[in-house]
Amino acid sequence: MTDPVLLGIRHHGPGSARMVKRALEQTRPVLILIEGPPEADALLEHVHALTPPVAILLHDEAEPENAAFWPFAEFSPEWQALRYADENGVQARFFDLPAASSIGDDGPSGNIDPIGLLAEAAGFDDPERWWEDVVEHSASDPIDLANAIAEAMVAVRAEFEGEVGERTLRREAFMRQTIRKARKEADGPIAVVCGAWHVPALLTNPTVAADTALLKGMRRRKISGTWVPWSHGQLAAESGYGAGIDSPGWYAHLWQHQQDVVPRWFAKAAAILREEDLPASTASAVEAVRLAETLAALRERPSAGLSEVNEAALAVLCGGDEIPLQLVHRKLVVGERLGEVGEAVPRSPLAADLQRLQRKLRLPADVQPKQLKLDLRKDTDRERSKLLQRLEVLGVPWGKPDRSNSLGTFAEVWQLRWDPIFAVSVAVAARLGTTVHTAAENVLTQAAQDATRVADAAATLTRSVGCELPNAVTEARNALDRCAAMATDALELLAALPDLARTVRYGSVRGTDPELLRVALHGLLTRGAVASRSPGRNVDDETAEHALSVVDGAHEATRLAADEDHQKTWWRALHALVKAEAHGLPTGRATRLLWEAGELTSDDVAARLHRSVATAFVAGFLRGSATLLAADPRLFGLIDEWLTGLRGEAFDDALPLLRRAITDFTPAERRLPRRTRRRRRDPSARLRRRVGPGDRGAPRRSRP
Repeated sequence: MTDPVLLGIRHHGPGSARMVKRALEQTRPVLILIEGPPEADALLEHVHALTPPVAILLHDEAEPENAAFWPFAEFSPEWQALRYADENGVQARFFDLPAASSIGDDGPSGNIDPIGLLAEAAGFDDPERWWEDVVEHSASDPIDLANAIAEAMVAVRAEFEGEVGERTLRREAFMRQTIRKARKEADGPIAVVCGAWHVPALLTNPTVAADTALLKGMRRRKISGTWVPWSHGQLAAESGYGAGIDSPGWYAHLWQHQQDVVPRWFAKAAAILREEDLPASTASAVEAVRLAETLAALRERPSAGLSEVNEAALAVLCGGDEIPLQLVHRKLVVGERLGEVGEAVPRSPLAADLQRLQRKLRLPADVQPKQLKLDLRKDTDRERSKLLQRLEVLGVPWGKPDRSNSLGTFAEVWQLRWDPIFAVSVAVAARLGTTVHTAAENVLTQAAQDATRVADAAATLTRSVGCELPNAVTEARNALDRCAAMATDALELLAALPDLARTVRYGSVRGTDPELLRVALHGLLTRGAVASRSPGRNVDDETAEHALSVVDGAHEATRLAADEDHQKTWWRALHALVKAEAHGLPTGRATRLLWEAGELTSDDVAARLHRSVATAFVAGFLRGSATLLAADPRLFGLIDEWLTGLRGEAFDDALPLLRRAITDFTPAERRLPRRTRRRRRDPSARLRRRVGPGDRGAPRRSRP
């Protein structure tokens, strides 16, 4: 029984991948053990249908949100081992700790960075650079290189063995047990592909009892999984991925091109800059190559690495400007590649339905941000909108509505960006239904049944209309009636009106009878109007600010969607609020709205301003546009005199409220009061207005 060939690797290292591939071709094993969860063994038959980067997604069937990924790029050593096994009919297995035990927090793994320690010992301040020099650019015999890596790791483990985490020790115990079993079963050489840090532990031979004791108490859970597309961006360390690398795009380039690595790189970089209309000539690319190679020679490196390439790109291609270099970093150093998964790969019915809809609607998942404009009068665009809204309900925010670029009732703007992490959200949502339609309908129906507040029921109704799910619309409409019947707080009732008003206008586009929704809006408006004396009564400034916002929203909703009779109901509610002994902010705002609509005259407002001693009332009245105020000299004068009459602490108390009042003014409107005030206090200005612009300076003739 021969000892297995231990191939210690760096995850996602092209040099390690090359070493593994050559070592397998040289040793021709009958079994390959690869670091990874054994629950994924059933997925290995689909390797030929995958285009990396891809990832294994495993999740707890009882709690699908409890999930983990095992990503692979083309330049990952584990992927090359899988491809070798698939292409040569060799059996492959994963032999790490089962996902049933490892998913979730299973204890600390330790914070030792063996590559960093070896780099420091060799006099390098950058572990990435040391690994590139020693492994990525090595042309040594693969077995000799693997033995050298193992020897180095043995030395590091001997010094830091006491600092190895419990979880790592358990993983290695399971690995040893799997190797023991494999040696009994396999009739021929065995190759083991694992992180270099684990090799020393696999060279030792503790007793079976010792390893069994370490594994005692392992959790047992039912695990399901599939392959999902991954991206270079998700492989990057900056994405937060634990085994991430700084430069997946660069490593992919190293894997694909063993000859003319640097010239090919700068040709790509120059092309990217030219696509953005930035100057990047062929001559500049040639000069950048020369500079990178010169830097490598000066630093006694075997060949130019990423640090030399970046410095040459900054100096020559980018003219010392970091901005173009950031573009090269994003598109080339990190990369934008997204993998693909074949049709035969098992997936949940919900994931299969989503993929079918993506193909049907010509909406491929793309990791690059994209703006999508939809015309809801077109069938395909309407179906796209339904899909995006339903996915949002399911916790898969592939698209985010861009309401700042609203194009009207019949149009929507979405910002799309697919994140591979959404695969977990799809797995979680798979419990809710077998299709996107049924899953979203189940979520919204349950939300409607659980709603206890008017705002929650109204929000559910809005989402149900947007998703075009009639059963959910009916449930949400019933929930709204139920919650409104129990509500007595005017703010709660009125706060739901803006969302509902937009839905009324939107309903006809979505195939929902707008009158059904308008009746709901009128019901809330009527009940809210009855209780409208209470908003802002006996409350603090923060609550009063909220009440003011609610009054504003309800007013706009009434203007947009209520019929004439219910608009009159709203005017009566505002009059009642003005007369009530409430906080000045909502009362002042209600007074302003009535004045602007002609429901109160300037004399009425002037009388109220005279009677008011509350700064909050004036601040509430000032909310809104300054144009109408400046156009009414008498009203403006009253406010001006009130404000200039404030002294000491009264002015200090008024200042925060007044500042908040004018934040909505445009810059031009903020200048209006100053000009109006100067004209009121400038006698010559009054004279010019009296005489007229053509008679300036002319003496007035006295009457006979």
